[in-house]
Amino acid sequence: VGEWQEGYEDSGAGWTARMHQIMERLFWLRKPVVAAVNGPAVGAGCDLALVADIRIASTEARFGELYVRYGYCPDAGGSYLLPRLIGEARAAEMIYTGRLVEAAEAAEIGLVNEVLPPDELVERATTVARQLAGGPTVAIGLAKENLRRSATESFGAILRAEATAAEICAATADHSEGLAAAAERRQPEFTGR
Repeated sequence: VGEWQEGYEDSGAGWTARMHQIMERLFWLRKPVVAAVNGPAVGAGCDLALVADIRIASTEARFGELYVRYGYCPDAGGSYLLPRLIGEARAAEMIYTGRLVEAAEAAEIGLVNEVLPPDELVERATTVARQLAGGPTVAIGLAKENLRRSATESFGAILRAEATAAEICAATADHSEGLAAAAERRQPEFTGR
């Protein structure tokens, strides 16, 4: 907000250009992003949480697209991300009014995956991140890419992308390990290859 008052935003090196680079990278990153939110996630902070694949919140978390309170509109991806998570009507209400959504409501409307006490938040988010990192990372990365593409591509295009991804996955050591583990009735030990 201080940069807005100084006119810094109007230059090419301003907030929007920098934030767009960050958001694009996180959106297309082939690794899942886990957000742990333990307080207010508002404006671009809300959008930063929205771009994550999995959002875990403490009971102290609050979410809001507060741009309208400054006579502004979302500029960090909220117009794209929020309606895909909670539906267009709810997203419109949050964006147009700048209303804060408490953690319990955020879970109820699908904005976050789960809500826990503040002292359990970091441990849970770390556990989820470790679980994902220990999984078949090639398969997870390709699945994320196809999920992201599904927002703008046709069903047929996604079927073709899934077929390509399946070919790539089938050639990985993790796929072989997953099949062997299933046959041997044990937990797989993935290596990310």
